[in-house]
Amino acid sequence: MSVTSSASGPVGLRFATPAAIARHAVLLATGALTLVPFVWMVSLSLKPPGEIFRASFSFFPQQWYAVENYTRALTEAPLPQYMLNGLVVCAAILPLQILVCAPAAYALAKLKFKGRDALFGLVLVGLLIPHQVLALPLFILGYQIGILNTYAALIFPFIVSPFGIFLFRQFFKAIPDDIVHAARLDGLSELAIVWKIMVPMALPAVIAFSIFSIVGHWNDLFWPLIAVRDENLMPPSLGIMAFKNEEAGNDYGPLMAASTLVVLPLLVAFLAAQRWFLEGLAKGAVK
Repeated sequence: MSVTSSASGPVGLRFATPAAIARHAVLLATGALTLVPFVWMVSLSLKPPGEIFRASFSFFPQQWYAVENYTRALTEAPLPQYMLNGLVVCAAILPLQILVCAPAAYALAKLKFKGRDALFGLVLVGLLIPHQVLALPLFILGYQIGILNTYAALIFPFIVSPFGIFLFRQFFKAIPDDIVHAARLDGLSELAIVWKIMVPMALPAVIAFSIFSIVGHWNDLFWPLIAVRDENLMPPSLGIMAFKNEEAGNDYGPLMAASTLVVLPLLVAFLAAQRWFLEGLAKGAVK
């Protein structure tokens, strides 16, 4: 319900339609269900072991155990090292992906050559293939070239991103061709057009893709579980498995505290860039 004023009459009331109320109710319910696991995670990170398995749920513990859980999360396993590894891997993958995806997307969006549509079809096929399907060939290739159990094993399989090529292509196609023609008349090469004109104009798409890339590789567990064995190379998602003890049982308090610390940087980064993230997705979907 909202209050509106009219020049021809007194202040009136305008009621929301049932359809709008239903839409907002569904959105609120979906958002609440999405937040439940995160609320549960934070709640467990504050509780002592005796309160974690109680039948009744309360967010705030009767006995605060946050200091103990978070201290153990930072000391019982090298969690800062795991997070540093994740930062190194994400910081290496993202620039390399943009370096490869932007020129490829520009060629598919603005250049005319034989087989362009077939190549774009292969990109779409790449979007449909789960990365897990390629794990065995990538493992054999990594073994043959000797990069397993190194940072390179965590980085190089992800340099080419079909999703990045698709997203940038959709955004580049929305840029008028006249801008490209004018740049060519000014003497710019095709690569110069990509990096000096197209990528700056596609900054929302770059930010949206950056969020997807960082979140995906920061949280990746399947490939690091195969590619590395050295604890000094483990990313956060693999490192927090150190709190799993098959004989004594999982230590849920420190485990949830470590999970909260791992998720927190992603949450801060997304909140800081959400406007550009949504803009990049919206404009990329126009085509």
